[in-house]
Amino acid sequence: MTLRPDLALVAGLIPAGSRVLDLGCGSGELLAALIASAGCRGTGVEIDPDSVLAAISAGVPVIELDLDSELAEFADHSYDVVVLSRTVQTLHRPVEVLNHMGRIGERLIVSVPNFGYWRHRLRLLRGRMPMSREIPHAWYDTPNLRHTTLVELEELFASLGLKVEQRVVLSPAGAPLRSGDRLYNVVGGSAVYVLHTNGG
Repeated sequence: MTLRPDLALVAGLIPAGSRVLDLGCGSGELLAALIASAGCRGTGVEIDPDSVLAAISAGVPVIELDLDSELAEFADHSYDVVVLSRTVQTLHRPVEVLNHMGRIGERLIVSVPNFGYWRHRLRLLRGRMPMSREIPHAWYDTPNLRHTTLVELEELFASLGLKVEQRVVLSPAGAPLRSGDRLYNVVGGSAVYVLHTNGG
């Protein structure tokens, strides 16, 4: 199974044998790969019925829950890794979801498109809403409810007591950029974060 570049990167950040909770798992590609190649055990959470059926067909354990309101179903420290891939910007209650993630798992992995990417800024100056490979939807047909830059997202992490252990900034084509690039909030099309709680 070939994962899209950002999911392959996420998979590489998850230790073999981990208990993984994938929030907004879609059709289960990430978990299927982790179960098959890394000996992980996992559960997906998805709200879209078609995606739930696709994940089940792929042999991925999946629960149909609303991330915004039903994560209290999971016990404290019940997973090693909790993943939120390209989903935080679609949530009604991202703060509550991130807080639950810190309660449920020891290591958190969050990936997100960067609305601060320079081409998005240029489109706004031209009176157009951002669109790109990372943000492919027109404004009237997008699942995105939140629009954040990487700097603002990191400020939110800090306010919630989530420490950035690793930040991998990706080009619009999905290739990792230099980790020390001071212009990451301008040149990055998206980013993947590895987080842990300050007490963890």
